[in-house]
Amino acid sequence: MTRGMIHAVAALCAAFALSVSAGGCAVVGGHRPAPGSPGRAQLEQLLGAVRVVAQRPHPGGYERGCGAGRGCVFGPAWSDDYDGPGGRDGCDTRNNVLARQLTGVGFRPGTRRCVVQSGTLADPYTGTRIVFSKQNARQVPIDHIYPLAAAWDLGAAAWPAAQRVRFANDIDYNLQATDNAANTVKSDSTPAQWLPPSRPGHCYYAGRYLTVAVRYQLPVTAADHTALRNIAANCG
Repeated sequence: MTRGMIHAVAALCAAFALSVSAGGCAVVGGHRPAPGSPGRAQLEQLLGAVRVVAQRPHPGGYERGCGAGRGCVFGPAWSDDYDGPGGRDGCDTRNNVLARQLTGVGFRPGTRRCVVQSGTLADPYTGTRIVFSKQNARQVPIDHIYPLAAAWDLGAAAWPAAQRVRFANDIDYNLQATDNAANTVKSDSTPAQWLPPSRPGHCYYAGRYLTVAVRYQLPVTAADHTALRNIAANCG
């Protein structure tokens, strides 16, 4: 990738991150896309920038767990010890994501506005509103949009450990609060294998997935590229 292309892609990724926070979208084909969804032109730029490989390799060695004898290849889950937005701010990554993506957020007293106790999630994957509380916290997991296992297989295995930890805790680009059932079904699937159950969430998901891939110079498979291009064709 040339230096000019790198700058152009960086600007595109930043613009998409801004569009997510701004919540802009357009009605397409009778469906109102999830807030923050990119349009067709933006997705096509990302599709043109991302590297494509024939298929996902399986080099082995992926171990997410950090217990005794486990590889802990992306660091402890929801660590605060990393360089990047939200890192070393005294609040773990999961709570940082909830605080950003829920509305009407209530914090546990005495935690310096860190521990999220309540709020409402407008889930872009399912198109539903989920009322979050500490009692039902497991019903609102945090999804890695570009799955960690897929990232490992497609290039992250060769990254320095610190880069993998940053990737796993990237609150700007790669993390999305969602419904537990959707997250469980998705698992480590990529776009050719899984799409959000709510069609209005497809453009949003495609934009987020491609943005992460381009930002971290991770490839997508040919099948994923086809699936994402088909989505882009129906985004306004």
